[in-house]
Amino acid sequence: MDLSNLQPAPGSVKTKKRIGRGQGSGRGGTSTRGHKGQKSRSGYSRKIGFEGGQMPLQRVVPKFGFKNRNRVEYKAVNLEVLQGIAEKKNLKSIDLSTLVEAGVASKNDKIKVLGNGELTIKLEVKAHAFSKSAKEAIEKLEGTIEIL
Repeated sequence: MDLSNLQPAPGSVKTKKRIGRGQGSGRGGTSTRGHKGQKSRSGYSRKIGFEGGQMPLQRVVPKFGFKNRNRVEYKAVNLEVLQGIAEKKNLKSIDLSTLVEAGVASKNDKIKVLGNGELTIKLEVKAHAFSKSAKEAIEKLEGTIEIL
């Protein structure tokens, strides 16, 4: 041990600055709040988004349109994707877990099957929604659909 590696004992050094404990502490008097003004008073709290009296950005930016709170977002999957997965893995039925394994969707997605592409295999498809053309294409090949 020498002077280059001396350290205080664990727990002996306090990291929190004690404010308002007299002039000797170096943080007495105004207690780091400056002199006068609203921010120096007790009980002061600024509103979120307050910009010093300037018009806040959230009120300046124009708002338009309508956001439907009950909107259901679907992950679109085309018939050609189902065809590719079925051929690659030699499957007769496709459901959410199959699509998650293939990397097409994540486990929390709602799936809607769309009718884009060719389907040549009889498939049993389970999804949350189907377009009219996809439903017709699957049933044309005597496949079955199941709405989750």
